[in-house]
Amino acid sequence: MMPDNASIASNPRSVFPKGPSFTLEDFSSRDFIVKEFIEALSDSAISNRRSTVGATGAANQPFDPKPLIRTFEHAQRRLGELSGDLELRENELSAAVRRAEAQHSQNLTTLGRKLRQTIESFQQLDTSLNGAGLESAGGTGNMAVETGKRLEELDRQRRRALDAHFLLECWDGVSNRGEISLLENLRRSGTGEAKVRSAHIARQLLRISQRLDPQSWQETAAPANGTHGANSSSEELNSEGSAPRRNTREIIEKFSETLEKDLLKQFDEFYRKANFEGMRDCATVLQDFNAGASVIALFVNQHQFFIDRSQLVNEEVGGDPESWEKLADPDAELPGVEPSLQSLLDEVKIVVQEESAIIRRAFPYYEQVLGKFLQRVFQQSIQQRLELVLEKANGVSSLAFLRCLQSSRGYISTLIDDLKAHGLTEHPDPISSQTALLLDQQLEELFVPYFVGSSYIERERRTLEELFNALLFKFTSFHARRKKAATTFMASLARPGTELLSTARDAFINRLDSPEISPIQRRMLLQVARLGESPETLRQNEIKLADEDGQPNLSDAKRILKWLAEAVGRGLELSVNSDTPKDVSALLTLLLATMGDGYVDVCLDAALEAASAQETGKAEPDFAYLPAVRTTISVTTLMVMCVHAVLLPLATVSITIRRDMEKRTSQATARIEEKINSIEQKTIDATLAWVGRLLSGQKKNDFRPRESDNAAWLEMLQTPTCASICTFLARLHTVARTSLPSSGANIRQVLTEIALGARGLFLEHFKRFAVSGPGGLMVTKDMTQYADLLKSWDIEEEAKGPGGALDVLLEVGSLFVIGVEALRERIRGGAASGATSGRGAGAMEAKLSVQEVRAYVSRREDSNTVAMQQVLNAL
Repeated sequence: MMPDNASIASNPRSVFPKGPSFTLEDFSSRDFIVKEFIEALSDSAISNRRSTVGATGAANQPFDPKPLIRTFEHAQRRLGELSGDLELRENELSAAVRRAEAQHSQNLTTLGRKLRQTIESFQQLDTSLNGAGLESAGGTGNMAVETGKRLEELDRQRRRALDAHFLLECWDGVSNRGEISLLENLRRSGTGEAKVRSAHIARQLLRISQRLDPQSWQETAAPANGTHGANSSSEELNSEGSAPRRNTREIIEKFSETLEKDLLKQFDEFYRKANFEGMRDCATVLQDFNAGASVIALFVNQHQFFIDRSQLVNEEVGGDPESWEKLADPDAELPGVEPSLQSLLDEVKIVVQEESAIIRRAFPYYEQVLGKFLQRVFQQSIQQRLELVLEKANGVSSLAFLRCLQSSRGYISTLIDDLKAHGLTEHPDPISSQTALLLDQQLEELFVPYFVGSSYIERERRTLEELFNALLFKFTSFHARRKKAATTFMASLARPGTELLSTARDAFINRLDSPEISPIQRRMLLQVARLGESPETLRQNEIKLADEDGQPNLSDAKRILKWLAEAVGRGLELSVNSDTPKDVSALLTLLLATMGDGYVDVCLDAALEAASAQETGKAEPDFAYLPAVRTTISVTTLMVMCVHAVLLPLATVSITIRRDMEKRTSQATARIEEKINSIEQKTIDATLAWVGRLLSGQKKNDFRPRESDNAAWLEMLQTPTCASICTFLARLHTVARTSLPSSGANIRQVLTEIALGARGLFLEHFKRFAVSGPGGLMVTKDMTQYADLLKSWDIEEEAKGPGGALDVLLEVGSLFVIGVEALRERIRGGAASGATSGRGAGAMEAKLSVQEVRAYVSRREDSNTVAMQQVLNAL
């Protein structure tokens, strides 16, 4: 073998360059690349060659491959050495792998043999325990099992034989000797097991008696009609008179009664000593007697809760008189539950939770006992107290009854939820579905009498109607008196409204006179009606009414809607059926009749009548009715919002009822809007009529002043007629802005109609007056005052904007003051603009027509001059 590179490199006398050095680790690296390895060998050889040759002779020196050959030969020898070393290591590792595989195979064989031995041992053991043959090796264990089973069977047969023997002995004693001493001795032994056995045997004796002695059962079911005379039913002579016959049924039943009484007495003693195991044993035995009804009745009837509460639940309901008055006050906050009922319910919650644990430990059929206990609590204690409380509330007022009903049901519902959350006999686990259903059933049964048919919603409707009539009593009385005194055509049209007002007023008076109404309710209704300490009997002529009593009041409308919302919320909380859509429909009918027909319509009719009276134009219009219109619109808005937000969503489940409610609401709203539009139109007509009347008072010399008055005339800002018109229109604008709703386009349209109507009157007005030169200046002043006033209003931009309809007033004013040449140029410019602009019909309204220009120019004093005639002829 050749020496390695280290030995070559260490020889100082070697003429060959040092060869590359590498080991197996160089080829084991993951970064090893063959190409880079070859390039590294070549680079080392080339660098050695360059070091031995000078720089000047390098270009002429021929290529010498010997260094590369030596390098690669050395590398080849070294690779051969490494290949040998690698082969040796591979052979060693292969031998080690073969030895490991042989050892692994041997281990598997040994483990498999042990597993088979274990399985065979288990099978032998299983065969010895359960094998069919006793003579097998494992038959001993199976024989022991079989022997045990046979012994158990023999013991059962023995017990059955003893029981049968004892049963026959008992029957023999009953049927032949009329005694049941064996069972008596068993009963008196004192153990619970003996009493259970006594009960079972007594039940078996009854079945035997029913089959072997049917005559005793027939005699008990249908007594003989004098055949046996007065002889005892338990011992009689047979037909031959040789031996007495026993009434086995009566004997056994007497023993059963004695046994039951004894068990009940023992159960009561255990209960007083808190011996729950003894109670459970007695309850188990007594379950055979009428399904445990006697022991359940004993447990429930003798419970201390019912003993302590027997007098309290029947006590008269007292309470603070002030609290009952608040309960009857519709504006007072909703009160809580009545204190005595609340105390009872709080105690029921504690008692039921505590007794549930006792019932669970004392009764094997605890759920049945808990059901009976809950029924007794709800149907006796709670129901009796609830009836007394509601009776007291009904004696206070109908509203007090409804509020008390709501608070009581809410508090009892909370009690039910708390009991369900506790779990009762299943505590801390969730309550059983059967008990939860029983609690819900008890809650509903408590309030069923108050929700029969439509009785509840009728009571709500009557209560609301009573409150509404009381609140609007002065209002209805005022308008009924007004309509009765009115003799106008509008009053005759409003005759149905008069009848409605009279009906509502009479209903309120009759209610106050009714003997059924309590003093608290009468006092509360008088307070709502703002009558103070008025006499009990109120008639229309006895009431002092002011003008404000006939005006709409937003606070009264809010009170009405608040009471209605309270009734709706109460109905939802108390709802026990699916009649919610019908209920809200009935409430909508009441709302539209009271607030729509009896309040809003009446206000609008009064305003419409007042507006119609202003159309004559004989006196300056009085717009005092407009503030009432604004309040009426606000009331209507609140009413419609209440309908859409509160009532209509509750009728969604019934499409038919909801559509009917929407239709009626829309009809009422449309009727109200139509009346408001009529009032506004009559306001516009009355305004324009009065403006026309003021214009008719314009003096002819207002625009033809005398020469002596020119100085004073020129100092005037406008004519007296213009001043009065501007004052009137300014007052109208102020009243309209404060009386009509500022939101929306309604007031803007009204003011726009008035402005355009006044503009038309002004344009027609100045066609009738002769105007001198100085008078033309006054016309310009008047027109400027009119235009400035109307443009200061919040009207449509097309009317007051640049080039709008109101600018015509300024243009007309200028026609009376400009010269001939300026007039000619104005006419030419207007003609050209009108011919070429094409701004549409709306823009053309702001321009004067040829006939209108001729009409105004012809009223000038200089219209007869030659130059002016040429201008007129050019038109």
